[in-house]
Amino acid sequence: MRVTSRNASFQQWSALLTNRSKRQRAGEFLVQGVRPITVAVQRGWPVRALLHPDGVPLSGWARDLLDGSGGTRYAVAPELLHELGGKDDDLPELLAVLELPADRLDRIPTGPDALVVVFDRPTAPGNIGTLVRSADAFGAAGLVVVGHAADPYDPRAVRASTGSLFALPVVRVGSHRDVLDWVTTLRDGGLPVQVVGTDEAGEVEIAEHDLTGPTVLLVGNETAGLSTAWRQSCDRMLRIPIAGAASSLNAATAGTVALYEAARQRRTP
Repeated sequence: MRVTSRNASFQQWSALLTNRSKRQRAGEFLVQGVRPITVAVQRGWPVRALLHPDGVPLSGWARDLLDGSGGTRYAVAPELLHELGGKDDDLPELLAVLELPADRLDRIPTGPDALVVVFDRPTAPGNIGTLVRSADAFGAAGLVVVGHAADPYDPRAVRASTGSLFALPVVRVGSHRDVLDWVTTLRDGGLPVQVVGTDEAGEVEIAEHDLTGPTVLLVGNETAGLSTAWRQSCDRMLRIPIAGAASSLNAATAGTVALYEAARQRRTP
């Protein structure tokens, strides 16, 4: 199919970039970038549409994806595809419209060494994407975004994850209670899950606490930190020692440090 004007299809794709409610109603989101698209296809994410520039020769990578990924193929006028591409200079060779996954906690695998990251009410999509990337890199089983928060399927979050969004289960839930009920179910099933929070005033340094067992690791909002309800629900509050003039770490940075420490402990004989 060819798209040469700002028709209904183009308007829908444009809305997917900027409007969370329309992404949710449509059950789909738009993905930019070679690596994110490649990882998504490799990991079997359902492809609803692939968009390529009309009349422009394509690389072998793009031709292979168009031939083997399913979904409707659209040849889009280059100036229109440029608008959807997210970059001022480059014309994207390919954009993908993917199906949103279900927000179910049972998508996250659990076991005796499960490490699950919970991000409490993050406001910056880039921080979500960064923490997803770190969680993937350091062996977490999944990431949960809790409460009134930025959208992990916002293009800024997708780009910041550099493809890790498609390799790691990311689940959105409305309240801390959803996570705690899930933890209770796991505990009732015999899995001794600990819930630990991160805060500059935590009672023990993170390197002194055992993170080798099944763990839910909490990272607070960029401005307010963890909510009171989360603090009251933690088995232990952990702190990351810092020096210099900094009063605290960026939320995604703090989460990355905590994930590294968990991975370090799990590698130690």
